[in-house]
Amino acid sequence: MNRVTLIGNLGRDPEMRRLENGTPVGRFSVATNDSYKDKNGEFQEQTEWHEIIVWRNQAELAEKYLKKGSTVFVDGKLTHRKWTDTNGIERNITEVVAFVVRPFEKRESNNASFPTQEPPMRAKEPAPAMQIADEHRGNTSLSEAEDDLPF
Repeated sequence: MNRVTLIGNLGRDPEMRRLENGTPVGRFSVATNDSYKDKNGEFQEQTEWHEIIVWRNQAELAEKYLKKGSTVFVDGKLTHRKWTDTNGIERNITEVVAFVVRPFEKRESNNASFPTQEPPMRAKEPAPAMQIADEHRGNTSLSEAEDDLPF
C-alpha cells in the first residue's frame, strides 16, 4: 500500500497554476519534525521537507486558505518523477500527491483561520476532520491524483 500521512508546517505559500485544459494544480512544501536522543543522551531535532501536489478544488482551496507557517494535515501517496532540466541534466524528485489536505488546528485554539463552514479540502465529498483516517483506509480509487505533472 502506498500511503503517506503528514502533519507539518507549510514552508511557503501554495503555488497554483492551470494546465492547458484548465485543471488547477498546486504545490507547496511541508516541514515535519522528529526528535530523538543521540548517543550522548541529548535530544536532537531533525526537520524533513516534503513536496506536496494538490489537484482541482484542493489546489484552489489551498491557495485561498493556506499560508506559509500554517499547520496542515496531508494524506496522499508517494510518487517519484524524472525529468531533464534546461541544462540537459537528469533530475529526480519525490513528491506526495495529496488526496486530503486540511488545516490542522489545535483543539484549544479559538481563533480558527479556516472557516468551519467550508468543506474539507478533499477531491470528492466532504468528511468530518476526525473521520479522515478511517474514511480513507483501503481507498484505492485515486484517479483524481494520477495525472502526470508537467512541472
